Amino acid sequence: MSASTTRPYRGVFPVVPTIFHADGTLDLPGQLRCVDFMIDAGSTGLCILANFSEQFVLSDAERETLTRAILGHVAGRVPVIVTTTHYSTQICIERSQLAEALGAAMVMVMPPYHGATFRVSEGQIEGFYQRLSDAISIPIMIQDAPVAGTPLSVPFLARMASTIANVKYFKLEMPQAAAKMRELIRVGGAAIEGPWDGEEAITLLADLDAGATGAMTGGGFPDGIRKIFDAFHAGDRETAVVEYGRWLPLINYENRQGGILTAKALMKEGGVIQSDAPRHPFPEMSPETRAGLLDAAKRLDPLVLRWGK
Repeated sequence: MSASTTRPYRGVFPVVPTIFHADGTLDLPGQLRCVDFMIDAGSTGLCILANFSEQFVLSDAERETLTRAILGHVAGRVPVIVTTTHYSTQICIERSQLAEALGAAMVMVMPPYHGATFRVSEGQIEGFYQRLSDAISIPIMIQDAPVAGTPLSVPFLARMASTIANVKYFKLEMPQAAAKMRELIRVGGAAIEGPWDGEEAITLLADLDAGATGAMTGGGFPDGIRKIFDAFHAGDRETAVVEYGRWLPLINYENRQGGILTAKALMKEGGVIQSDAPRHPFPEMSPETRAGLLDAAKRLDPLVLRWGK
């Protein structure tokens, strides 16, 4: 089962960071260079406007600007997943319809939530995804993430996959994701078109063993993630284990230290972009964290450190 840019989508689909100037305004030329690098680095596909894209600091107008610019620039070179999460069913539908009209291959959507306490019942969640599915014709990836604070049981996910036409992909990013993935595949069967790994690949090897057919990681080193993913799906688990061991310090540094800003820090170091600034009030990466990140990266020589030089 190799990487695939047509359905069923398989492979490494990293999240594209949003590129800002130092003053916090969008840097569209830098954004497009970022996309070009990520494709050159071996991304099977891309995901935009996710949490690792700092989507929570973007206005609706900026979201549309980025969706149009990135999909237009990619121009079908790789499939693009657009994150369209919103508490409102109608707003999520409108975002998703625009993404589909502009050429998105899939939308990724968390269950409706707001803040620490605004949640809805399983019945309302199921209705949310049913209405979304009825309004579009491309696949929906349910993002099952702790940030939503919404428990999504395996029977519930499997039922939605079986009864809602476009709900076919699932990004699992919680502790013990592999166990949940294995059970979801067992219960959902053929209705589970895409069980995917998330959380910056920190659980990638276990998730591959559990049956993951895709990986949505950070955007800084898709070339490294491909070494693991491709070897595993070529039937060479031993090489995948060795490569996972090689890249794990950097994977761990992103997941546990650098976080959302990791990809941009690496891209700035490699001349891909000019500024790796977040948008206030998100805190900048400390010099100490940056030094540790670059130390881990330079030991592996990923393309990101050479692409723009």
